[in-house]
Amino acid sequence: MTAHSHLHGDACGCSGPSQVQLVPPPLSLYVHLPWCVRKCPYCDFNSHAAKGELPFEAYVDALIRDLDFDLPLVWGRVVNSVFFGGGTPSLFPPEAIDRFLQAASARLRFAPNLEVTLETNPGTAEHGRFDRYRAAGVNRISFGIQSFNDAALKRLGRIHDSGEAERAVKLAQDAGYDNFNIDLMYALPEQTLAQAETDLERAFALQPTHISHYQLTLEPNTVFFARPPQGIPDDDHAWDMQEHCQALLAEAGYGQYEVSAYARPGRQSAHNLNYWRFGDYLGIGAGAHGKISSGAGQHILRRWKHKHPQTYMANAGGENALGGDEILTAARLPFEYMLNLLRLHEGFALADFEVRTGLHRSVLQPALELACRRGWLEIDAGRVRPTALGRRFTNDVVELFLD
Repeated sequence: MTAHSHLHGDACGCSGPSQVQLVPPPLSLYVHLPWCVRKCPYCDFNSHAAKGELPFEAYVDALIRDLDFDLPLVWGRVVNSVFFGGGTPSLFPPEAIDRFLQAASARLRFAPNLEVTLETNPGTAEHGRFDRYRAAGVNRISFGIQSFNDAALKRLGRIHDSGEAERAVKLAQDAGYDNFNIDLMYALPEQTLAQAETDLERAFALQPTHISHYQLTLEPNTVFFARPPQGIPDDDHAWDMQEHCQALLAEAGYGQYEVSAYARPGRQSAHNLNYWRFGDYLGIGAGAHGKISSGAGQHILRRWKHKHPQTYMANAGGENALGGDEILTAARLPFEYMLNLLRLHEGFALADFEVRTGLHRSVLQPALELACRRGWLEIDAGRVRPTALGRRFTNDVVELFLD
């Protein structure tokens, strides 16, 4: 399809005002638990190595104060998913998770089919805990395994080995979890194509409902960025690995619905889908980011909290806890929207762009036409989808929408 035949003229709805009515989208809750046993050399998340006993009670108190402060932004709205990320959330005892969820459910309207995910490091999974997390309301587990190759795990600075990873998954299954994700990385130092394939085969044997399969990248402000490890596959080898692994995932029944996300039918992550569809989310906890749409104010607010746990706990519940607030400008919104939506294989409807941003679809026209001419996007019946070529060059496609 050409962009020209679907973007010009009144029939496609592209002429008209630059603004339309912004409608608040579905809402999620993200909770950041910032500590881990040891900081991994590739990790650029807001995580801090635990020193001594962690202040679980004080931190949950701070989370509740933080939530109370943000509540006026979302009065009356239904929360469809909760995600405990980190750091290593499984360092927190089930009682702490339970106390926060009880407090949150007293303040927010939780959907009946609420998805509640807890990120877990296999090296911190303790026997008997998973049934208590389940009793607290956690109904989905995300295991940060990264590889089943013990040498690779050592090079990545992980605190678990492959045996611990498999035992942790089986403990969760014994506790009744049938909905869980396994994180795997590829293009690791010294990794061969055969080793990447073996990682997937060992993951398949555990029968996860969801697999996150993503390339190791050297992010600024990490140990690996400052001192890159030897033997990282070059771009061509990494691409070969990605294509081969995508074919294996498809054969095993995992449909790719996002750049690095694969799921059994009907088992996509509701929380992550809401992010990628430009949904709203409250961000609670040290360094947490939120995005909230205001129908009354016709604007989208981004809010983030202080990153350091001690600073955060000392100030949570007041203006001083904020790292910052920003109302997204109309010029920035197309880029922000595409940064998320073009990661999805399903793409997006132009009508959804309008209600999620408050902008008319005509503002996208020049960039969409260029992307279609380059073979990166296709447009059919008012729906925009990335092509196979476009999915390979996602960053280049998104940059077209920078103002």
